[in-house]
Amino acid sequence: MSKFARGVVFGLVCLASAGVAVAAEDPAAKAFGARPAVLDASLSPDGQSIALIQPLADGQANALFVARLDGKSQPKPILTSSGRPDRLTDCGWASNTRLVCQIYMVTKQDAVRMVFTRMVAVNADGTKVQELSATSNNYTLEYRQFGGGVIDWLADDPNGGSVLMSRAFHEEDSTGTLLANQKRGLAVEKVDTNTLQRTIVEQPREAVEVYISDQHGAVRIYGHRPRATSGYMTNKVNYFYRPAGGGPWTPLSSYDGDARTGFEPTDVDRALNAAYGFEWVNGHLAVVRVALDGSGKREVLVSRSDVDVDRLIRVGRDHRVVGASYATDRRQVEFFDPKLKATAVALSKALGQPDIRFVDASQDGTKLLLWAGTDVDPGRYYLFDSAAKRLAEVMPGRPELAGYKLSPVKAITYKAADGTDIPAYLTLPPGSDGKNIPAIVMPHGGPESRDEWGFDWLAQYFANRGFAVLQPNFRGSAGYGEAWFENNGFQSWRTAIGDVNDAGRWLSAQGIAAPGKLAIVGWSYGGYAALQSSVLDPDLFKAVVAIAPVTDLDAFREEARDFTNFKVEDARIGHGPHVKEGSPAQNAEKIKAPVLMFHGDQDVNVGVGESRLMASRLKSAGGKVELVVYPGLDHQLDDSSARARMLDKADGFLRASLGL
Repeated sequence: MSKFARGVVFGLVCLASAGVAVAAEDPAAKAFGARPAVLDASLSPDGQSIALIQPLADGQANALFVARLDGKSQPKPILTSSGRPDRLTDCGWASNTRLVCQIYMVTKQDAVRMVFTRMVAVNADGTKVQELSATSNNYTLEYRQFGGGVIDWLADDPNGGSVLMSRAFHEEDSTGTLLANQKRGLAVEKVDTNTLQRTIVEQPREAVEVYISDQHGAVRIYGHRPRATSGYMTNKVNYFYRPAGGGPWTPLSSYDGDARTGFEPTDVDRALNAAYGFEWVNGHLAVVRVALDGSGKREVLVSRSDVDVDRLIRVGRDHRVVGASYATDRRQVEFFDPKLKATAVALSKALGQPDIRFVDASQDGTKLLLWAGTDVDPGRYYLFDSAAKRLAEVMPGRPELAGYKLSPVKAITYKAADGTDIPAYLTLPPGSDGKNIPAIVMPHGGPESRDEWGFDWLAQYFANRGFAVLQPNFRGSAGYGEAWFENNGFQSWRTAIGDVNDAGRWLSAQGIAAPGKLAIVGWSYGGYAALQSSVLDPDLFKAVVAIAPVTDLDAFREEARDFTNFKVEDARIGHGPHVKEGSPAQNAEKIKAPVLMFHGDQDVNVGVGESRLMASRLKSAGGKVELVVYPGLDHQLDDSSARARMLDKADGFLRASLGL
């Protein structure tokens, strides 16, 4: 299988021609700021049709396109969302002719911004659009925020059109009626997507947050998160399992997110009668398999002593677990399925791409939808027919970047002040020798996250504009074990921000950053780090760009006050002197560099009030600051026009501030 016939799926590549009109003057800002051409992709059970969610030119709007793979018809938009506030996020096939999609919305309820989701079903030709989420009424005593989700596509019956869905039951006011619902908690229903007939499979259970099926119709595990007396959730989850043939629920494990102890199941393998999941082993996250036959047999399948094994690889409509992956300098995959491993190796060789990801598969497994990309290729979607040994390109992931020379990303390490080696990724401008040029340190968000090798539209844009970009995985990042994570990037901010600042010093010491030409750019926690870096060392960076930043830890804590996760967030931020000392807005007078901030006013991750507070404090301290607020956008600023304007303005700000 070393050679494949190559081709293009006729008609699909034309989807990339849908342009995006933006106001930015810089063509590079338009190209790099454009949303990916494919936001979600799935393959029908028979492997004959593909469904793609693609952005439209208008703001956050997107549409579901469906096309036959025989090339005899053009892709057809069958469902659209306006983006104000509704957005299609993902779609899957309930049958060869019926799809199920999730709609995401951010709206304000009683002065609080809240996320709402709903599930809908639609025929592949765009007819018969129906809401699958259970409806509420005037008697419901709580907001029905989440409309449930598919937990099992019932792959054994690809033509049936039924799915297993989670459903949150809410108590109803019984005044004046005997028909009010008194059930509370999360349940599982079998829903016929054609007739909308609903049958309860698992009765509602209070404080249950997840059900896990074997992907063949049997619910085998549920997770119960205890509540404090105040009603707030804790950071512990108790898991229970049921034998394969049915029977009483039995304790499986207890996972403590604060102590990082216990087994956290995510998938069930019916054939092996076992659960896959994650567990901390010798200070690092590992993939573990636990038998569900009553023996409690536990196998550590993949573990590392340097990085966390943090992802499972699944394939097909039954979401079969076929491997696990982890990121060292680059992401590596260990397959449990020898046949699929051979396929992945052959496809990677054929495409010349080291990064291959399986997106979906037909019911019989003979057709695979996959994505492949590198640091200098933002990726393309392909369809592989194993029977015909034919590999066809579906479409590029970012067609607007055709013709732009992208920069290789190099994994490096630098020394922190205490001698610790900090891993990072360096991107230099195309054709640059990497000496005496303007440079940017770009800390990642989270902080429970990390940067990885590969294409990054933000870093590549600034490299295209002539900047060296260094992305540090500072202590407080996820992926390197619990010792590296410390107490997280908020409570251990001095270590995390110290590592970020040492990244800037390394750029200068290596002669990469020209004197006086060093800036910092960050998004979310990265925006926090960008601001706090100048509190810790006011003379290091000459310009600060912060996108959707946390600016005051107490204010950030209070944003969760009205939600059930408040105690979890409260513990995450902690209490003590570090809260004031680690809040840029409470130390604005220490910041010397000019600051540019961007924020969406519908951000539910970090409220726009954080940036407004920061701007006010900087102005009061006599600092130079500008805040750009995007109406109707949330944390991701998921709008091509807005992103293009942001890139263009940030580039101009950096050039003016650095004297370029």
